[in-house]
Amino acid sequence: MTVPKKSAAGKTAPKNRLAALSSARKAAFDVLMAVERRHSHSDDLLRSKAVDALSAPDRHLATALVLGVLRWQIRLDYKIQALLKRPKAKLDPEVLIALRLGAFQILHMDRIPARAAIDESVELAKQAGQRFASGMVNAVLRKLSKAPSVDYPEESAAKLALAHAHPVWMVERWAATYGIETARALCRHGQSQPALTIRIQDPEVADQLAAAGIELQPGRLLTAARTVVSGDVTVSAAYREGRLRPQDEGSQLIAELASAGFGNLNQNAKSIVDACAAPGNKTLILAERNPQALILACESSSQRIEPLRRRLAPLGDRIECRLVDATTLAEDAVYDLALADVPCSGTGTLGRNPEIRHRLRPEDLARQAERQLALLLAALRAVRPGGRVVYSTCSLEPEENEQVVAAALAQTPSARQVSLEPAIQALLACDVLTSSGAEHLCRCLTAAGAFRLLPGAFFTDGFYVCLLQRNAQ
Repeated sequence: MTVPKKSAAGKTAPKNRLAALSSARKAAFDVLMAVERRHSHSDDLLRSKAVDALSAPDRHLATALVLGVLRWQIRLDYKIQALLKRPKAKLDPEVLIALRLGAFQILHMDRIPARAAIDESVELAKQAGQRFASGMVNAVLRKLSKAPSVDYPEESAAKLALAHAHPVWMVERWAATYGIETARALCRHGQSQPALTIRIQDPEVADQLAAAGIELQPGRLLTAARTVVSGDVTVSAAYREGRLRPQDEGSQLIAELASAGFGNLNQNAKSIVDACAAPGNKTLILAERNPQALILACESSSQRIEPLRRRLAPLGDRIECRLVDATTLAEDAVYDLALADVPCSGTGTLGRNPEIRHRLRPEDLARQAERQLALLLAALRAVRPGGRVVYSTCSLEPEENEQVVAAALAQTPSARQVSLEPAIQALLACDVLTSSGAEHLCRCLTAAGAFRLLPGAFFTDGFYVCLLQRNAQ
C-alpha cells in the first residue's frame, strides 16, 4: 500500500501534489532558461500562454520561483560553486538553472521539503538532456541542504553586494553616491517583492472591490492610489472594464506632476506630447488631468504601438498614437507640455525587475545617457516658448539624471530648470497628494528643485523627476 507523503507541516499531502509542483517548476525552468539566453524578459514570459495555462497555485509558485532565483542568483551561484568539485568549472545553462532552482527552494522556501526540491531539480536536468549531470545536481543540492546557514557581513560595499545578491560595481556606485547606509537600504529593497498598487479615480470602485473580498490600503503619496493587501484585482469587473489600473505610485506621480505644471492645476495644457508613451499609463493620467488637451503619444517600437493604440482608443480623436522615434519629431515650438519619461537602466526597479542586475553593465550607462539626452533635447524643441518639459527616469544613476539635464541645458540656452515645489503644493491643495506625501516629496527635492524618490523610502520604485521650461520670447 502506498502511504501518502507528509508535508513539512506534518499534514498529509494530496497524491497529485508533487505532479502539480512539477508543472510549476517546469514552467519556472523554461522561463529562466529563456531569460538566461536573453530571448525575452521575465515579466513578459510570466504572462505567456504557457504560464497562464497553469492553475492559480502553480502560477503563483512558478512566479515566486522565477523572481526568487533572479533576485538571489548571485549568491546562489556563489554557494553552488563552492560545492563543486571544480569550483571554476563552467556549467551548461540547463544544469545551472536546475541547480539554482533547487538551491533557492532549499535556502529560501521553508514550506517546500528539501527532498522535493532536490528530486525535482534532478528530474529537470534529465528532461533538459543533461542526464549525465543529474548525479552532480543531486550531490551538490544534498550538500547544500545539510550545510549550516551563514550570516554574511555587510560592512563594505563588496560584502554588502554578496549578502544581498547585487553586482559589486552597482553597490560600490550607490555607496559612493548615497553613502553605505542608503546603499544597504537599496539592496534590501531590491530583494523584496513590491506591493501591487492600483489607480482608482471612482471611490465606488474601491467599495466594489471591498465587497468582493479584496483588501486595499490608501496610497501613501496619492489619493487616487491604493495598495492591494489581499485578493486578486485582475478577476474583478472593475479591472476588466478599465476602471482601475495597476501602476506603481511613483509612476503615477510623474504624470500628476507634469499636469500640475508650475503650480496651477486650473491652467490645463491644450496640447501635449508624450515622447515615450508605451504602455500608456502616464498618457492616460495626462488625459484625465488635461481634459481639453490634444495628445500626441509617440512610440518607437512596432511591437508596442498596437497595444498602445488599443489602450488609448477610448480617448477617441483627442489622441494620436504615432509610430515614431521622438528624436525625429518635425514639430517645433508646438506643444504646451512634453513628457520625456525616457528608457533607462531601471536601477530604481530592481525589486520589480530583478534580472536587470544581471544584464546591466557599467558601460551601458553612457549609451543610455546619449539616447536620453537626444530625447530630452527633442522634447525641449517641441514645446512652445513658455511651455514645460518633465524629464523622468526610473534610474538611480547620476549619468542618466542630473548629468543628462545639465547637458541638455548647456545645449539649449532658451531653457531653464524650474523647481517642482510649486507643483507639489498645487497637487496637495487639490487633494491629489496626501499631506504626508507632499511633506516627504518636499524633503526629497534637490537644490535645483528636482526630486529623487529612492526605492522603498516611500514604498515605491525609484524615480528621478525634473521640470524644465522653455523661456518665453
